[in-house]
Amino acid sequence: MKPLQLGNVTIDHPVILAPMAGVTDIPFRVLCREMGAGMVCMEMVSAKAISYHNKNTERLLEIRESEHPVSLQLFGSEPELVGEVARSIDDRPFDILDFNMGCPVPKVVNNGEGSALMKDPELAGRIMKELVKGSSKPVTVKIRKGWDADHVNAVELAKRAEDAGVSAVAVHGRTRSQYYAGEADWDIIRQVKEAVRIPVIGNGDITSPRKARQMLEETGCDGIMIARGAEGNPWIFRQVVHFLETGEELPAPTKHEKGAVARRHAQLLLEVKGDYIGVREMRKHLAWYTAGMPGASKARGRLGAIETPEEILQTIEELFGA
Repeated sequence: MKPLQLGNVTIDHPVILAPMAGVTDIPFRVLCREMGAGMVCMEMVSAKAISYHNKNTERLLEIRESEHPVSLQLFGSEPELVGEVARSIDDRPFDILDFNMGCPVPKVVNNGEGSALMKDPELAGRIMKELVKGSSKPVTVKIRKGWDADHVNAVELAKRAEDAGVSAVAVHGRTRSQYYAGEADWDIIRQVKEAVRIPVIGNGDITSPRKARQMLEETGCDGIMIARGAEGNPWIFRQVVHFLETGEELPAPTKHEKGAVARRHAQLLLEVKGDYIGVREMRKHLAWYTAGMPGASKARGRLGAIETPEEILQTIEELFGA
């Protein structure tokens, strides 16, 4: 696999952890880097909240040395504000500045942010120009196929991104109206790749090493982003990288290996977020780690009752023998 060049940043290999709100926090990013992700992306952060010096937002901006290369993702809808925020955070230790035009959730879209910007390509173009002007670091953008089946404009948005000086574009092969349902349309990724000269990163339905290779072959994209396929499954990066480099499939992690990673994940969460939040967030991750295991549904029924770090670690030991 060739390295991926994003502006002046070189990523050793183009298998990337996608940004996911409520998932790609420090503990998960650290784990995915350890498991072989070429780059990790932070949870999206509101440009407006940064400008207001929101305390909760400040925590979202924290980065650990072991994460690099790491991408910080902003969302917003006001070009001048977004550009000013880019300048204000430019000295922070992230490597890539990403802009979100893909988030489908109503509370974001109803503010004219996230994937709502795909309905206003001119405004999106102005925002991208301000970001490039305001950041000394490479700027990338994440888009969807379009707003809905009648408004598919990923190619237009990608061309505007290129014209604005953006260093790469990531394309999720679903429209906003699809959310995460149905199959991702990889052909739109191919169309974007053929339309622009900047790197194109494909996103959507990569759940295995073979799917990763299939996307690269079918679309010609320069890199891939793995999102939900990594939930409860951070070793997917190691598996994909090995398969793309050798053509050999690594064996699935053993029950003990899963338990060791789940335990480390829990310990990182408790360290970073404290007992109360750490325990509650680990419940969600344990539901993902146990998916497909014998007795998983019964185990998930118990997770909601866990209240203490001791109970979390005890549960991991019971589930995985770790």
